[in-house]
Amino acid sequence: MRRKTRIPPAPLPQRHGVDPVRVRLPAAGAWATVREHLVERLSGAGDGVVDGMFDAGLVVRADGRAVPADAPYVPGMFVWFHRELPDEVPVPFPLEVVHRDEHIVVVDKPHFLATTPRGSHVAETALARLRRELDIPTLAAAHRLDRLTAGLVLFTVRPEERGAYQTLFRDRLVRKEYEAVAPYDPGLVLPRTVRSRIVKERGELTAREVPGEPNAVSRVELLDHRPDRAGGLARYRLVPGTGQTHQLRVHMTVLGVPILGDPFYPEVTAPVPAGDFRRPLQLLARALEFTDPVTGEEHRFRSGRVLAAWASYDRWAAGMSDGPSDGQ
Repeated sequence: MRRKTRIPPAPLPQRHGVDPVRVRLPAAGAWATVREHLVERLSGAGDGVVDGMFDAGLVVRADGRAVPADAPYVPGMFVWFHRELPDEVPVPFPLEVVHRDEHIVVVDKPHFLATTPRGSHVAETALARLRRELDIPTLAAAHRLDRLTAGLVLFTVRPEERGAYQTLFRDRLVRKEYEAVAPYDPGLVLPRTVRSRIVKERGELTAREVPGEPNAVSRVELLDHRPDRAGGLARYRLVPGTGQTHQLRVHMTVLGVPILGDPFYPEVTAPVPAGDFRRPLQLLARALEFTDPVTGEEHRFRSGRVLAAWASYDRWAAGMSDGPSDGQ
């Protein structure tokens, strides 16, 4: 049985609520120095960026000492550095704390705010913002919610307990309920359970259904409907039985009622400029229910948000918003 590699604690503090980048040098490779590997690995950072990091002593080893540019390559060695933070447009909507205790923090996330640092969204994420606002540097996400989806997200306070909460989601022991606004189809028989096989290839924006054994299960129920627009609008309750990427968005599209504001389904639309927070995806993580694996307490959390297109379709379609009460 192969022994699990012990990961040393980060020798650098967080910056703006963001952890330093940790790199473990691969076991095999033709690099003579640590610098050569990082130049290749971070090729997208731009010419001279890695050399500048070494010159400034910003690449460090586990003991916190700077790694010289000519340091020999050692397979399995860990190094740390802080990434250059991208220019990010602040997401102008608050994170609402629904629950906080010594073990977990549950928040009601607005649309457009990523859960954790990834790609061009780093400091402007729910995790980094909460670490700064609550002064909890150990905070970590137990699961993720799409950047475009609003609603409830669970974070853990103690690193040693994170695995217990992540296991709840992995083993589907958390009951999740979503709400969506989409077109109303009087011919669509609901409630129903949709089962299909969904795949999403690396590098592709969208997921798709393919033949094969189902790996995605969604319960779809009609909550209400009204004639706000041609054909009418409806409010749906969505209960996922599995957690495939974009599962609810794919299943709603397949049923012929794609969620309003979806830039990927039924077809990919042109990217909007950074800072355009109009017409958010009308999908909300409404409820989380689970038995706390640490305290044994039964938790039932609900988002207090109202989806904007349901509050006023005309205002949502015109890109007008009053803030978190109308779905932001």
